[in-house]
Amino acid sequence: MYSAIAANKRNTFIIIAGFVLLLGGISLWWGYSTGNGSSAIFILLFVIGYAVFQYFMAGRLAIAMSGAKEIQKQDNPRLYRMVENLAITEGLPMPKVYIINDPAPNAFATGRDPKHGIVAATTGLLELMDDNELEGVMAHEIGHIKNHDIRVSTIVFGLIAAVGILADMALRMAFYSSFTRSRNSGQFGLILVAVGIVGWIIAALIGPIVSAAVSRQREYLADATAAEITRYPDGLASALKKLGEYGKPMKKVNSSMAHMYINDPIKPGMVERMFSTHPPIPKRIERLGKIGTGF
Repeated sequence: MYSAIAANKRNTFIIIAGFVLLLGGISLWWGYSTGNGSSAIFILLFVIGYAVFQYFMAGRLAIAMSGAKEIQKQDNPRLYRMVENLAITEGLPMPKVYIINDPAPNAFATGRDPKHGIVAATTGLLELMDDNELEGVMAHEIGHIKNHDIRVSTIVFGLIAAVGILADMALRMAFYSSFTRSRNSGQFGLILVAVGIVGWIIAALIGPIVSAAVSRQREYLADATAAEITRYPDGLASALKKLGEYGKPMKKVNSSMAHMYINDPIKPGMVERMFSTHPPIPKRIERLGKIGTGF
C-alpha cells in the first residue's frame, strides 16, 4: 500500500517536471528567436499571479458553482460525524461540510490547505451508500485535502495557461508584423508563427492530456490514502462499483470543476474519455484490491 502511495506521488512529480522543462524550452526559444527574452518572464509572472488568485479563491468558486449548502452536526449527524472522525484520525482540522441537492451520487473536496478544507457530498450519495461505503468516499475526499491536491492542480493550471498566453502573444505579434514590408520583419513574423503554432499545440492538445494524467494520478493517490485511513479498502471499492453502475450525470455541474469529483459527473463519451481526469473505475477497484493485501 505504501509503495502505491509513493508511486503515485512520484508519477505526479515526473509529469509536472516534464511539462516544466517543456515550458522552459519554449520560453528560451521565444527569447532567442525574438531577442526579447524578458517578455517571456513577464508572461510567466502574470500567469503565476493569476494562478495564486485561483489558488486562494478555489474553495469559494467551487462551492458557488456546485450550489452546495453548508451543514452543521445537527443538520446531518451521520455525514458530519463521519467527516469529523476521519479528520481526527488523520490529525487534520475539521473541514467545512456541505451537501449538494442532487440525486446523482458524488462528492468532492477543495481548499488550499488542510486549515481551509471543504468536503461536499450529494444527497444521492447519502441515500445510496451504506456506512462503510460512505466512509470510504469521504476518506477519499479527506485524502485530497491531506495530499494538497488543490495546490497540485493549481500548478498544472498555471503551467498550461502560461503556454497558452505565450502562443497567443506570438500569433498576435506575427499578425502585426505581417503589415510591415521589411525582410527582417517578415522573417521575424515567421519565427513568431512557428512559436505560436507550437505553443498552441502544447496548450490545446498536450496541456489537457498532461492535466488529465496528473488528475488521474491524484485520484489513485486519494484512493490509496483512503485505504490507509480506514484500513478497509473494500468499503471504497464497493462505493466505486455503485458509482460506476449509476448511469445518470449530475443535474447541475460546471465542466470546469468536473475533475474535483470522486466520479466524473458529466459521463463523457468515447472521445472525451481520452482527456478524462478520472481513471477507469474498474482499474481503481483493481488497485484497491491489491492494496488490501498489504494490510
